[in-house]
Amino acid sequence: SPSFAQGRHNAAAVLFSHNIVRMFLQLFYSLLFWAVSQPLKLCGYQLEPIEQTSSDPAFLRAAYNVKKHRIIQQVTLRNREGSLALGGKTTTNLFRFRKQSKASTRLNVGAFNRVICVDAAAETVEVEGMTTYEALVEATLAHGFMPPVVPELKSITCGGAVSGIGIESSSFRYGFVHETVLEYEVLLSDGRVVCCTASNEHSDLFHGLPNSYGTLGYILKMTMRLVRVAPYVRVQHLRFTDPDEYFAELARVCHPTNGWAEGETRPDFVDGVSFSRDEHFLTLGTFAEALPADMAAASDYSYMGIYYKSIRERKTDYLTTKGYIWRWDGDWFWNSKYFLMQVPLIRFIFGRFCLKSTVFMKVFRAFQTSGLYDRNKRELVVQDVEIPAENARTFLDFYYDEVNYRNEIIACWVCPVRAFKKKTAYPLYRMDDSKLYVNFGFWDGVAVKDNTPDKVNKQIEAQVSALGGKKSLYSTGHYTRDDFWKEYNQKAYNKLRAKYDPDTVLLDLYDKCVKSS
Repeated sequence: SPSFAQGRHNAAAVLFSHNIVRMFLQLFYSLLFWAVSQPLKLCGYQLEPIEQTSSDPAFLRAAYNVKKHRIIQQVTLRNREGSLALGGKTTTNLFRFRKQSKASTRLNVGAFNRVICVDAAAETVEVEGMTTYEALVEATLAHGFMPPVVPELKSITCGGAVSGIGIESSSFRYGFVHETVLEYEVLLSDGRVVCCTASNEHSDLFHGLPNSYGTLGYILKMTMRLVRVAPYVRVQHLRFTDPDEYFAELARVCHPTNGWAEGETRPDFVDGVSFSRDEHFLTLGTFAEALPADMAAASDYSYMGIYYKSIRERKTDYLTTKGYIWRWDGDWFWNSKYFLMQVPLIRFIFGRFCLKSTVFMKVFRAFQTSGLYDRNKRELVVQDVEIPAENARTFLDFYYDEVNYRNEIIACWVCPVRAFKKKTAYPLYRMDDSKLYVNFGFWDGVAVKDNTPDKVNKQIEAQVSALGGKKSLYSTGHYTRDDFWKEYNQKAYNKLRAKYDPDTVLLDLYDKCVKSS
């Protein structure tokens, strides 16, 4: 009937108008989400649609599998004339700059950023490779745990701390980050995803991933050990004027059995700072269940307080465990000075938003790539090196004689590390498991020496080799190809590459970390 037809027409019109309204609302909210998220993203924060933040492990594993199949598809459909490279990253802690080939296929790995499951009973965590340690710590502390080794900056990713070597003040107990990992899922250049453990058929890749920098494959997911924590960390800052006494005490407190007096408690964390030739601090951290009765609240260095300055000002301090973990992040150790964030008024106004390593890194990289930094006058010296403890004094003297001889660098970080897994070989970052090593970290610009750009960095590389140490590759390298492979085990690397990247789709380690930087 006409009335029925008219009614059906009206219903269709209503449905059509509802769909139009729904479409415009979806568009509006998408634009609103984008408009809010982009400024926050520049400041190191990231918003995600709410449905992606489910904490149900079953949901997160299913979501992981969907993402895994998508990225396998990307590899399958890649440009066969170019190499593979990572794309979609929202954070980086590399201090070397290189241009990607236009022919390279950039894999969108940014979505692999979820903590899948914290298993309190097994004391393990299942986490995706691009998850930041900030997110990982937040998830594990909620269960009363933390990863055994948490690198010092919030923006460092779980996969990056393995492929690029991660260290912190618990490393004298637990070694490097990769020594706390139980299992990886790794995307290979041919699109396969393999599961690696210390004892399965891919154990060679399991041990070869540390220091490989994504040149053997990309870590999509990993399972790591956890350790129990207390609510607070009691911190003691011990001052030394004699470097020999300083390193002797550092070796004593790091020894697992010898040198301990009755009633002494072995610390949970050990690191230190050298401010000058005759001013060195050793910092011992010990978990505490409660604050002293005369202390109303733990010290907070996330806003107006500056941690590295407190080392000189306080002999004893208490921080929350979370505050201790991120004590260095807010001021990028001490380099927030370059962003004027140690000026009290500027810190008060902008500190809540800008005191974060992700913000500093974005500004730093923008400045470095802008052409404003004159490399003929200032040499960027960003280095972390591991030196056998018996040679630590020699390296410190070299640092003050040849690197910081003009006192341009505020301080040098000192962090002890020893192998956690004895008789376990990690071929691309070989360490003597019978020795204690000392990591020296120094990050600044210095005046070009003798009108020779890069001279200081080349001196550092030569000195590290002469003292039996190792240099991290997250910063610029200046090795010749032959010298590089003497340090980083070309024979083992070539064997791994022949097995896991036989078509040389990925850049090799030297080309990626030195030649193209």
